[in-house]
Amino acid sequence: MERGGDMRDTRMQANVIFEEITIGQETVWSCMLSRNDLGVFALATGDLDPFYVDGSDPGGTVEAESVEAAGAGVAVLTMLGRQMPGLGTKIEEQCLRFSGSLCVGDTLTTTLRVLEKRDEGGRVVFACRCVNQTGRELLSGTVVVAAPRERLTFSETPPPELHIRHSDSFVELFKACKVCETVRCAVVHPCDADSLMGPVMAANRGIIDPVLIGPEEKIRSVAAAAGIDITPYRLIAVPHSHAAADKGVEMARAGEVQALMKGSLHTDELLAAVLSSATGLRTARRISHIFVMDVPSYPRLLLITDAAVNIVPDLGAKADIVQNAIDLACCLGITVPKVAILSAVETVRPNMPSTIEAAALCKMADRGQITGGILDGPLAFDNAISFQAARSKAIESPVAGQPDILLVPDLEAGNMLAKQLSYLAGAEGAGIVLGARVPIVLTSRADSARTRLASAAVMALVAQAQRQGTFGIR
Repeated sequence: MERGGDMRDTRMQANVIFEEITIGQETVWSCMLSRNDLGVFALATGDLDPFYVDGSDPGGTVEAESVEAAGAGVAVLTMLGRQMPGLGTKIEEQCLRFSGSLCVGDTLTTTLRVLEKRDEGGRVVFACRCVNQTGRELLSGTVVVAAPRERLTFSETPPPELHIRHSDSFVELFKACKVCETVRCAVVHPCDADSLMGPVMAANRGIIDPVLIGPEEKIRSVAAAAGIDITPYRLIAVPHSHAAADKGVEMARAGEVQALMKGSLHTDELLAAVLSSATGLRTARRISHIFVMDVPSYPRLLLITDAAVNIVPDLGAKADIVQNAIDLACCLGITVPKVAILSAVETVRPNMPSTIEAAALCKMADRGQITGGILDGPLAFDNAISFQAARSKAIESPVAGQPDILLVPDLEAGNMLAKQLSYLAGAEGAGIVLGARVPIVLTSRADSARTRLASAAVMALVAQAQRQGTFGIR
């Protein structure tokens, strides 16, 4: 009996040729699963459902069948390719059954036993079994291989280290929204696979009850082509995207839905219906967009506003924008959000309007015109986000180095900042529009499955707070 160890062992390896293999011979290999291992299994299967791959908990569990199969299957393939028979082995048939779940810290023990040898083709039939540390069976079945006939010896080198990002912040959102009531949500013009898959995924997780609004034939054609089952959901047929936007807003005004989600129509088209003075969803508050960013190098959620709706907001608009963000942060469990008001410098300069408006916003907060958060600004990005940078410039601030919200001077700055964090720093950004009667999710073709679900989770938390009458109330 041979026992293996860590997947990254470095040692000389020699294969076992067909003639040396005997009926009843066993090989056993054990390893402890790391968080990285589970991430690799999820990447191998494409099953990156954040409700299954829980990175926030050191004992995070993987219950997705495809990921379980990948984990146990990798163990079997590792043994066949590296231990018994080893280099030169070709897998020809497999019949494997999977059950149970995998957790970080589990010890996975895999046993291969020779059932049969066939001279023709040098084939060997192995019985395979994987169990965890409690003896619970995760895999069983048989594999048929063509064993090598020639001795091969090689120096095994460690595989490259793969670092799978496991961030806490979005997982906490998913956990929080599990206790929310399902939100009836109008999905406006979901006429491509991306915009249709997002709400269906959220519906499968119990976050929303989608009402699909758009050209019926087109939506059904997209669903059929993409293999998306929309039969459980209500579909309201309208002729085009303008009519879809109007219908979604009408349903929200009537209380038939508690949220809106953008489909494949342009953002301006949806917002035009939302902002209609006669039939829209206006409130006394200016509407604004908020990115809820999960940045790998930052220890908490980071809200960035406004990067999608208000192009060059004036002081009054900025007061509403920052209040929307504070209300959202409180809804997400941040008790007293810290707001950094960004500019290019950290001092008030008469020739830089953004610095003057930053100072005015801070004074408005002092006077109770903006409530619920702690504001400071102007702050340059470095001393807003870094204690060390703030200290080097002798900045004394309750916000510098630890903001929950970044208020940008205009849409261009916010858009560039959010995209730089996404594409250069590996951040993920959920997005929501507030200030209307109902929360509005703006999705993008570039959104991952995880960020689509995160946006839906944020929307569900806002809708829940609105139902309870606690949103924006402190």
